[in-house]
Amino acid sequence: MHSAVFLDRDGTVNEEVGYLRDLDDLRLIPGAGAAIKRLNEAGLKVVLVTNQSGVARGYFPEALVHEAHERLERMLRKEGARIDAVYYCPHHPTAGNSNYTRACDCRKPGTGLIDSAARDLLIDVNRSYVVGDKWSDVELGQRAGAGSILVQSGFADDDPGNVRSPLVNEPDFIAHSLLEAADWIISRLKNGVP
Repeated sequence: MHSAVFLDRDGTVNEEVGYLRDLDDLRLIPGAGAAIKRLNEAGLKVVLVTNQSGVARGYFPEALVHEAHERLERMLRKEGARIDAVYYCPHHPTAGNSNYTRACDCRKPGTGLIDSAARDLLIDVNRSYVVGDKWSDVELGQRAGAGSILVQSGFADDDPGNVRSPLVNEPDFIAHSLLEAADWIISRLKNGVP
């Protein structure tokens, strides 16, 4: 079984721009490529897990999500980094009026994306981490049984789209960037701390 780092996309790997409707707005956060490269070199699986409710809301087609991920992976490869797999949720429980407007278990903080990745990639979730810029990412990690790291590179704490549930405990670590989070994870694993 593998250890993994489950990364949120927007605000964690690439700059937060709201709903990514134009691929020209897709830009890596400085240091994100180096961080992912370090995780790769440490032997960790790196898996992108992202909510993309813009599909359900009708803001963009699902094909744009695939194009964005392909472009993101090309950008990371130029920095010597790789994503082992991408899992996304195109749904929203109430927004929009399409087949994507429905309750599901894959919308974070539901664990469906991690459950699928763990099964597909033979990941031991209890020896893995979730890294993201929102409290829903922290909650995802806690629900799944993984460590959780909140990065301060995307949504602000007081942003209305970043509400902390009263059921969510403090994250295992708060990092200023994905690079700081990667170094913290690697340090813990080197010291035998899952």
